[in-house]
Amino acid sequence: EQREKDDKGETEMEKFFIEGPSRLEGEVVISGAKNAAVAIIPAVLLAEEPCVLENIPNINDVNISLQILQELGAKIKMRNKTTVEIDATHIIAPSVPFDIARNMRASYYFLGALLGRYSKGAVTMPGGCNFGGVRPIDQHIKGFEALGADVSIDHGMICAEAQQLTGSHIYFDGVTVGATINVMLAAVRAQGLTILENVAKEPHVVDLANFLNSMGADVRGAGTDVIKIRGVEHMHGATYSIIPDQIEAGTFMVAAAATNGDVLVKNVIPKHLESITAKLVAAGATVEEFDDAVRVTRSGPLKKINLKTLPHPGFPTDLQPQMAVMLSVAEGTSIITEGVWDNRYKYVDELRRMGAKIQVDGKVAVVEGVESLTGAPVKATDLRAGAALIIAGLIACGQTEVEEIHHIERGYECVVEKFRGLGARMEKMEVPDADVQR
Repeated sequence: EQREKDDKGETEMEKFFIEGPSRLEGEVVISGAKNAAVAIIPAVLLAEEPCVLENIPNINDVNISLQILQELGAKIKMRNKTTVEIDATHIIAPSVPFDIARNMRASYYFLGALLGRYSKGAVTMPGGCNFGGVRPIDQHIKGFEALGADVSIDHGMICAEAQQLTGSHIYFDGVTVGATINVMLAAVRAQGLTILENVAKEPHVVDLANFLNSMGADVRGAGTDVIKIRGVEHMHGATYSIIPDQIEAGTFMVAAAATNGDVLVKNVIPKHLESITAKLVAAGATVEEFDDAVRVTRSGPLKKINLKTLPHPGFPTDLQPQMAVMLSVAEGTSIITEGVWDNRYKYVDELRRMGAKIQVDGKVAVVEGVESLTGAPVKATDLRAGAALIIAGLIACGQTEVEEIHHIERGYECVVEKFRGLGARMEKMEVPDADVQR
């Protein structure tokens, strides 16, 4: 049947269909953090023994990371749905295959890990979400070179090689999660002391540091502005549980507030959610904190707020599109300022199709609240924009169809099941491509 369709020039396309409006109610369990997992999986290369990783999310970015390790020669064994055993003691070649790596931005972490372990590595220029502006890797290269590596870009591959990595004092020109993580990976087995200044303080940076230390590294200061790494000669295996996903948790918190719901978000670290909690409370929601859960409810109307995204501990850029959806039906006019990426408003055109009143000028979006949104066919332009469109579908009247859902599945595990578990009328369906041209 599939072959017949292909012969006619038709291909199957997966879409989410959401029937709104819906009020979310119940409990949702948050998965392991995508951004921590895609850094910790490459870090296994630094160990001279097998490692066991627990609480890994079953998402495309993680599956690609494990596939890359396999291609490099590692042995992968799934112990259960969320636990993987990785033996990366015998690597065939320190080069990440182009066709796999190009689908995922975080594939560049393999370069830092390979450089740390084998003093050389090659990986394709990164893929993943494209926010229009440059997402440069100049700070990664600056860090590797400071440690003594020669870095070249050849036919779309970034190649790094060193006789011997040596500790160095590195000041990042801007706060960058990617470069902080990548240079940490390279420095843990370098000779002597490395001092990284103006580093990212995100929870997943701290999680990686904790994992490296559990394998015998000496990393101090993660979560502050300065990280000090004393190089070690050997690193052993470890069993480690990945932190819960701050952004997935925030997405469900925003969805609960937006739909006037009552949701207990479980398996979270409330401290990681403080900036999100503060803005939701300002917008009229109630947030109760427990040891490893938060409950989000709302009784009154949504209120306008001003929001600026900033590196941690500021409000996360990865929750900006979701907040924009919520504020699109709040009373009054909200101002959002994007303080991290150059162009993160590509989703606004999709929200306008649903009746949102949003004007964008550079890094600023002015969101004028409307009574309600209306279901429409929309397209996920990137991972978090896709999550925002799901929330938009939940609060809109009528049916919303979301296409390009592969973006969403890169970073959210069992997204349909989790939303349905809270009462959303949502399903994933395959439709012939010919039917969805717009």
